[in-house]
Amino acid sequence: MTFKQTILQELLTLIRQEGLSHLNEQEVVERVDISSATFNEFFQGMEDLVTQVVTFDLENRKQEHERLFRDEQSPLRRLLLVVQLGLETLRMTQPTVLKEIMEKYPNAWKLYWEHSDQYTKQLLHELLNEGVLAGELRRDINIQLVAKIMMEQLSMLINPVLFPPEQFDIAEVFRSVFLYYIRGLCTEAGMKTADNFFASLK
Repeated sequence: MTFKQTILQELLTLIRQEGLSHLNEQEVVERVDISSATFNEFFQGMEDLVTQVVTFDLENRKQEHERLFRDEQSPLRRLLLVVQLGLETLRMTQPTVLKEIMEKYPNAWKLYWEHSDQYTKQLLHELLNEGVLAGELRRDINIQLVAKIMMEQLSMLINPVLFPPEQFDIAEVFRSVFLYYIRGLCTEAGMKTADNFFASLK
């Protein structure tokens, strides 16, 4: 990892943990322990910084998917791992962060929106299709609709109004929402795969 990538990783962690509302150039310089000259070398301002951090985050997610897929042949398990990883990422992030990006950093928000609309939607579509071909998912499912429903379910899971974290364990909510929905899409063989996956979650 290069020095700049290390800085971007530190910034990503900081933003996830604390949000963006209080961050400015001076705060960034102090919190990640870089000079103003280094800040100006790497970033053209806070909007450029946030855009670069979002780009770094999204690229890391793609690489993590590739890593997971190298060790997993089942399309259904790949699908469940993608959903699980997405949920874990959202759990690590302050719920206000996406709203702050949407309202204050339009270029960065556009990247998130395009990633969700293009990459994530296409990935889910491909995995669902592969699951059908592998005999893990039923042949009569509407793949486009199911991919949309899964994305909406993920958004619902991390909504603190619907599932306050002090009242609900997010892992149990994940299991309750996705286990039963996914089982309804599965063939008999797929049900066994799904049941084993959820049984392994802690």
